[in-house]
Amino acid sequence: MSSESPVSTAPPASTAPDRDRIAAAVRRLVVTESRLSVDPATISEDEPLNGPLLKVNSLGFLGMLIRLEDDLGLALPDDLFVGRSFATVRDLIDLVATAAETAR
Repeated sequence: MSSESPVSTAPPASTAPDRDRIAAAVRRLVVTESRLSVDPATISEDEPLNGPLLKVNSLGFLGMLIRLEDDLGLALPDDLFVGRSFATVRDLIDLVATAAETAR
């Protein structure tokens, strides 16, 4: 008879994505939305969403939000958007990270 503790097969307490996973998903989507052929990891969080490199318009932004919800398995509640502006990649990452924290 073994005295070892049984291995737990319970799922983790939270399946909300961490900030690194969120940042990678956001970068991937802004590159796709802007129709660029660059490595998403090279996109700075300070990069403007609609500037010299990225070209994310309002319709594309809404589509990205829907894809982020699907890709990351979380909901972005409408009240998260109140009083916020979205100028940079970091702004979008922060919004999704807030939603993930709330979901925990």
